[in-house]
Amino acid sequence: MLQCLSGSACMRLIQGNKTTWCFVCLVVSYVLYLIFGALIFSSVELPYEDDLKRDLLSFKQQFLQDNACLSDDRLEEFLTRVLEANNYGVSVLNNASANRNWDFTSSLFFASTVLSTTGYGHSVPLSDGGKAFCIIYSVLGIPFTLLFLTAVVQRIMVYVTRRPVNYLHRRLGLSKPLVAGVHAALLALITASCFFLIPAIIFSALEDDWNFLESFYFCFISLSTIGLGDYVPGEGYNQRFRQLYKVGITAYLLLGLIAMLVVLETFCELQHLKTLRKMFYMKKEKKEDELTIVDHDHLSFTTVCEQTTPVAEDRGDPFTDDASMAEASPVTPSDSIVIR
Repeated sequence: MLQCLSGSACMRLIQGNKTTWCFVCLVVSYVLYLIFGALIFSSVELPYEDDLKRDLLSFKQQFLQDNACLSDDRLEEFLTRVLEANNYGVSVLNNASANRNWDFTSSLFFASTVLSTTGYGHSVPLSDGGKAFCIIYSVLGIPFTLLFLTAVVQRIMVYVTRRPVNYLHRRLGLSKPLVAGVHAALLALITASCFFLIPAIIFSALEDDWNFLESFYFCFISLSTIGLGDYVPGEGYNQRFRQLYKVGITAYLLLGLIAMLVVLETFCELQHLKTLRKMFYMKKEKKEDELTIVDHDHLSFTTVCEQTTPVAEDRGDPFTDDASMAEASPVTPSDSIVIR
């Protein structure tokens, strides 16, 4: 008996706080997913990191042996300066000295990566004034960019998603969730082809050191606004039409980001995903003032009904007998106003 009571109490507790339990499971699943990613990345990348360190140390020792006049401390000082400059996007290599990081097209590309929060990190402001302006520019520009993207995506959704889905639903007579699901899948396939596969082929042809996988990796990292910065196009020393190339990449990133947002918004409007999201959301509770208004209206309506019934009885309407009065329907608010 106690086991049955405790079991029913647990079930009532779970059912009464279903969204809370779902949210707790979501948080735990997310933490486990982070740990899973860390374990995989560590197991895959750590051996390569160790091999690279060994190769660099071996090359350094060989270099010092070949150049006995150079001390280890002097070499360390030189490499430290070189690496610090490289972190700011400045290279001492002869084949990279012709490229400038802060001409107009490169600055335009940098501004687009800042406002879209991609942030490759291949070039950063060098001066204090540039760093201060970057902060102010980002504080104003990122919300402005979100507003711009929201307005653009909202208009594109009307012509790309909502109207086609409604037209096919009426024309073919199919269920709307089915039409929306097929439409979302086709839209995702077209977007992947136009903004991932085809650009990856183009980048692999234009960039000498990139293969198809590296080019596809760059497209995904960029359009998902991850922006690791390990691959940045247009940085080769023999890049032809570099300025025009940078402008084209900037346009590609903006258009690709809009296309990604359209696809995500299309999937978010699917009925199954809406139902799934509601499992983790808190239930909306009516505000206290709304409840007070509802109770006041109900009380007023009840008072009006109670006041109108004796009036009809006192008048002694000859067309209404006791039986018909007993079967009469409740007085509506409009009737009560007429009687009063």
